[in-house]
Amino acid sequence: MSVPHNPPFRAEIVGSFLRPDAIKESRSKFRDGLISASDLRSIEDEEIRKVVAFQESVGLKVATDGEFRRSTYSENFTTQGLTGVRSEHVGSGDWTYSDGQGGTRAARVPVVADKVRWAGSTNAKDFAFLHATVKTAMPKITLPGPCYIHYRSGRANISKDVYPNLDAFWSDLAAAYHAEMRDLYDAGCRYLQLDETSLAKLGDPKIQNALTARGDDWRDLVEVYTDALNAIVAGAPAGMNIAMHLCRGNQAGHWQAEGGYDLVAERLFKKVRISTYLMEFDSPRAGNFEPLRHLPSDKAVVLGLVSSKVPQLEDRALVRARIEEAAAIVPLDQLCISAQCGFASSVPGNPLTHADQKAKLELVVSLATEVWG
Repeated sequence: MSVPHNPPFRAEIVGSFLRPDAIKESRSKFRDGLISASDLRSIEDEEIRKVVAFQESVGLKVATDGEFRRSTYSENFTTQGLTGVRSEHVGSGDWTYSDGQGGTRAARVPVVADKVRWAGSTNAKDFAFLHATVKTAMPKITLPGPCYIHYRSGRANISKDVYPNLDAFWSDLAAAYHAEMRDLYDAGCRYLQLDETSLAKLGDPKIQNALTARGDDWRDLVEVYTDALNAIVAGAPAGMNIAMHLCRGNQAGHWQAEGGYDLVAERLFKKVRISTYLMEFDSPRAGNFEPLRHLPSDKAVVLGLVSSKVPQLEDRALVRARIEEAAAIVPLDQLCISAQCGFASSVPGNPLTHADQKAKLELVVSLATEVWG
């Protein structure tokens, strides 16, 4: 069975881009009360026009707003579009991010203190602006996946008074996503990406041990999290294409987990009712392509072979060879290529320059043209 494309596109993007100085400076001025919310939005509008034009200029057929109106990939939905959820403190120890060289960064921990309800978000308004801005590309917006709230908070940070039974929490969360997706659809959204930042981490023994210590079995969570994803997808409006990006953490070039997809791949590909997966494969930390053998013939994988975490540009021949390696397991028609994650899932972004970012996107586009035509 052939896989329909467009979307996904042969050359794809995950979502976020390095924030220009104008955005960072205007955010600082807004916090200090020097400019109004209207002034800030006008500056964001102008910079989004530029980043959309940039994406189209390098040959991408899909474009996002760079997540320029967000401080983190999850901000505009989880803490602004939902009631009952706040980011209260930061995680340490096994939950920190690492750069592999001894540097660490703390992880935010969501706290669920009241009923989870959709409170409306700015995403539909933001998408409408993106939709009106693109000229040749298909607009895409991202939402955080549902699993990370529980993954990071655990039972201890989800109120037992409000949710004595977690089934009710998951049900309320799914209902909130359904409302958000309908709002986005009404604004013209036909391509939505869920950023799933938990499932890929369950293959890391360090993470498994940390989950066990707090009373969670990672094997149970595979089922709980894939159930949650399916519950959300079930409420998507007809005609909305939903993709899922899998990530092991991306914060200023740091990551939270290591390990391949082996332990979750079969449930991920065969159970989850999503047809497109954008997956990290940029380093040995992500394992090999063998788990792709579980991919059904009507689904596609976007190979994240170009790193958004480091400035060094990948060797073209080596990336081409890796595409061929994956194609020995999955038919080439079921594959696409992208950077492995966004370039700035949070501010200040990963340790690259705007020139590095451009060079990596140009490599992705030119390889896609070379391999698939």
